[in-house]
Amino acid sequence: MTIATELADRICGLTFEDLPDEAVHWARIGILDTVGVTLAGAPEPCAMLARRVASPASGHALLFGTAERTAPAEAAWVNGTASHALDFDDCSNTLGGHPSAPVLPALFALADGSNLTGRDFITAYIAGFETETRIARAVNFYHYEKGWHPTATLGVFGAASACSALLRLPPEKTATALAIAASFSSGLKANFGTMTKPLHVGQSSRNGLTAALLAREGFTASHDAFEHGQGFFRVFNGDGHFDADAVLRDWAEPLDIVTPGIAIKSYPCCGSTHPAIDAMLWLVEHHDLPPDRIERIVSRTHQRRLRHTNRPNVRSALDAKFSVQYCLARALIDRRVVLSQFEGDAHDDPDVRALMGRIEAVPQPERIPDDGEHFGADVEVFTKDGGHFSHSVPRPLGRTSANPLPAPQLEAKFLDCAQRSVTRTGAEQALDLLRRFDAAPRAAALTDILSAAAMKM
Repeated sequence: MTIATELADRICGLTFEDLPDEAVHWARIGILDTVGVTLAGAPEPCAMLARRVASPASGHALLFGTAERTAPAEAAWVNGTASHALDFDDCSNTLGGHPSAPVLPALFALADGSNLTGRDFITAYIAGFETETRIARAVNFYHYEKGWHPTATLGVFGAASACSALLRLPPEKTATALAIAASFSSGLKANFGTMTKPLHVGQSSRNGLTAALLAREGFTASHDAFEHGQGFFRVFNGDGHFDADAVLRDWAEPLDIVTPGIAIKSYPCCGSTHPAIDAMLWLVEHHDLPPDRIERIVSRTHQRRLRHTNRPNVRSALDAKFSVQYCLARALIDRRVVLSQFEGDAHDDPDVRALMGRIEAVPQPERIPDDGEHFGADVEVFTKDGGHFSHSVPRPLGRTSANPLPAPQLEAKFLDCAQRSVTRTGAEQALDLLRRFDAAPRAAALTDILSAAAMKM
């Protein structure tokens, strides 16, 4: 037996009846949040450009934010890009990235035009989520720190396994889909802050779907593609930098979607900036801190998070999403962090630029031993009149299932995001269906609602 075949047995053996209530609950939340941010991202330039480049094809799969239908692979590519366009989609501590965005666009593309139920959809989604996060346990965080973008390099396995489950492929073909996905895996962190980062997600979604479709048709691949001497683990991580046994160890005990769970974002920017934003918003709520009173600000985050967020001179709206200096300046000046601050030339606001020059981003002192908690932040504010204020946030609100985003806040986020592409009535109808998605007789009922409610783009 190989890792791919062992994984395939577990993926194919998962049924809705096996799922604990908590897993179904968190699956509904992950689907709700991802649909919202995908609709919000659909009008973004990167998604619009992907639509323009996508191969013209007839099909039943909806391009989110429109009434247009196309072939499933093209829809997965465009919608996957849209889902990550705003960097507002959910995260996973285990994955070191965004677990739902590579998986759900592929599943919606497959479900469209079919009679697959909400239960079928949720079971496949959880199978994909568990697969990508289990592989992540084998390679992270060396994989992440080396420069791979795990959302894409590992998300492709989530998409492939989820699509295999939805297609009800047998174990042999599911293992083949995973092996094909190993050759499709790609994504470099060097492209963070550009349109190519969300493109990674669209590519992994399309590639995972394609891998499953190829396997269904009888395509072949090496089932030892993970552990082979020139396979995924050794090529991507190298000898001594992975734990292959971690993939299957304690499979689904508990399911990763339950513990540590999905991290739902409160702000439309890189999750690594969120604890510092939470700390700054707490400080401005509890102290008198107008911008002209600030002497300097020191932000301390884990070195793993600081490496891609220490950006004192942002070059674009996308780049601003990864700048802890920009996000903190906005939090202090505007008392909130919202979508409009990452649009157009908002990043060139002179008041924000001036404050950014007084914000220093440094690493937190290293924990010995490293306890695995790397999403905290400490923020200190020094004022011109000698004041000194500080606040620490061990993990941002919504970061794990143990610290969830309150339901009213989650649903308000969904409605705000969805209405960038669909009518208010359509957004409310979609929300109502998504609250009870496991009871939906047809998963495609959601895209029927979105298609009818789409505003012209």
